[in-house]
Amino acid sequence: MPENDKPLLIKRYASRRLYNTETSDYVTLEDIAAFIRQGRDVQIVDLKSGDDLTRQYLLQIIAEHESRGENVLPTDVLTSLVRTYTTQAAAVMPQFLAASFEMMRDSQAKMLEQMTKGNPMTKLPGFEAMRAQQEAFFKALTGGLSGTSGPQKDEDEDKKR
Repeated sequence: MPENDKPLLIKRYASRRLYNTETSDYVTLEDIAAFIRQGRDVQIVDLKSGDDLTRQYLLQIIAEHESRGENVLPTDVLTSLVRTYTTQAAAVMPQFLAASFEMMRDSQAKMLEQMTKGNPMTKLPGFEAMRAQQEAFFKALTGGLSGTSGPQKDEDEDKKR
C-alpha cells in the first residue's frame, strides 16, 4: 500500500503531546487539521493503551475552531446531534451523516467534471485559472471531509486481518 494511502499515524504520549511517526516530530492540533485539509487521513492512538483517539481529537479541532468564532456547524445541526444521543436515532445518525457527506463529495466531483468535459469554454483564455479557483473553493468548502466518516469497524474484525 502506498504511504499516502495509509492514515498518518499520530501517537499521543502520557504528557498529552502528539507525535508524528512519519516525520518524527511533535505536532499540534492545528498541524493535524492542516494534514486533513490537505486530504490526508490521520489516526491518533494512545501510546500506552493503544486506544484510538482520532474521533476525540477531531471533535476537539472542531470545538477549537468554533471557540474562535469560526462557525463550523450551525446551531440547529449541533442541537439535532445532541438530541439524537437520547433517542433511537442515535444508531442511525453516523450512517446518515456519512452518506450525506459522500453525496456532497460526489456532487462536487461531478460538477467539476462537467466544468471541463466537453465544455467549449475550456478553450477560452483564463478558463484553467477559473477552474483551479473553483476547485480550491470546493476543497475549502469540504475541507476535512475527504476521509471516511462512517461507523467504526469492529475491533475483532481488524484483529482477524
